[in-house]
Amino acid sequence: MPLPSQPRVSARSAVEPFHVMEVLKAAAARQRSHGDVIMLCAGQPSTPAPAPAREAAIQALDADVLGYTEATGILPLRTAIAEFHRRTAGIEVAADDVVVFPGSSGAFTTLFLAAFDAGDRVAMTRPGYPAYRNSLAALGCEVVELDCGPRTRFQPTVAMLEAMPEPPAGLIVASPANPTGTVIDADELADLARWCDEHGTLLVSDEIYHGLSYGREVSSAWATSRESVVVGSVSKYFSMTGWRVGWVLAPPGLRRPLEVLTGNLNICPPAIGQHAAIAALGVDATAELDGHRTRYAANRELLLRRLPEIGLHDYAPPDGAFYAWCDIGHLTQDSTAWCRAVLDDCGVALTPGVDFDTVEGHRKVRLSFAGSTQDVDEALTRMAASPLLRP
Repeated sequence: MPLPSQPRVSARSAVEPFHVMEVLKAAAARQRSHGDVIMLCAGQPSTPAPAPAREAAIQALDADVLGYTEATGILPLRTAIAEFHRRTAGIEVAADDVVVFPGSSGAFTTLFLAAFDAGDRVAMTRPGYPAYRNSLAALGCEVVELDCGPRTRFQPTVAMLEAMPEPPAGLIVASPANPTGTVIDADELADLARWCDEHGTLLVSDEIYHGLSYGREVSSAWATSRESVVVGSVSKYFSMTGWRVGWVLAPPGLRRPLEVLTGNLNICPPAIGQHAAIAALGVDATAELDGHRTRYAANRELLLRRLPEIGLHDYAPPDGAFYAWCDIGHLTQDSTAWCRAVLDDCGVALTPGVDFDTVEGHRKVRLSFAGSTQDVDEALTRMAASPLLRP
């Protein structure tokens, strides 16, 4: 009797997993067995969507069909996004500049398809967000990792681009960044934007953590270059990760390709999420959202004060977002196994650095301080008592 044939699997699907998802799975198992897990691994707020957004969603459920929308998002949302950028970043944005997607992840995938061909070289930082690298690789692009360490505050520089054999098709920057939390100074971002314009390189500026910085000013790539692409989202500052609403500010030449591709890939962004996002972007939600940032700032100060207590002295300056990127090379050369051991030992879930750094990630770990101050404090107390935090 013939054996059943195996399904054909594409070569492009052979990319690295997002390892934090394995951490989440292990943490869920620990929670079922022990009920004591503290999550310092997930890059998401521990608070719900702001009250105006929840109220808008309820109203939409009662009054709207919530069927398909325009592929690029409903006009009231695109208008609200444009107004938000004008109000917070001081840049002129029109509704027609905005294309809305099912989350920033959907935006990146569609943008990469619209802007790059298979074989194109696209540069990104190392350490950097793994989904950039893995999505580009799946689409057949060549990813060039720029080694960004403490000397450049974990951000790329024009000198790094000048050192490349030829200008890349694209450059991805993130400020504030994941996993390091560092911010690109305004003049440095402007220099990168001008260099990209002069060399035919598409600058993709991931600005989804705007609104979450601690004493260091953030700026937008669109303050310098309208040929760049800005990516935004309601996930982080707006505390709406699961609502799946993101967007890009796109130059005119990319808008129609993005519209056509997203119409085929996604049909439209989630209708109810769009209605909720309009309210989240308005001034009525600002006080609540800024209150979350105040808590993150307190958590950050707590973390910086207590990291030396658990033997972690070498870390990136967390200027924004809600992460600490720490060196644990004095404790382990296998961050994945070490994070699993910490979870098993004291119920604290951390993200191994292999997700973000293909060279040094085996000796790095990312801690998220997006949870409650009480949880962050308790997690650090548990870790201080663990033998795994002693050389």
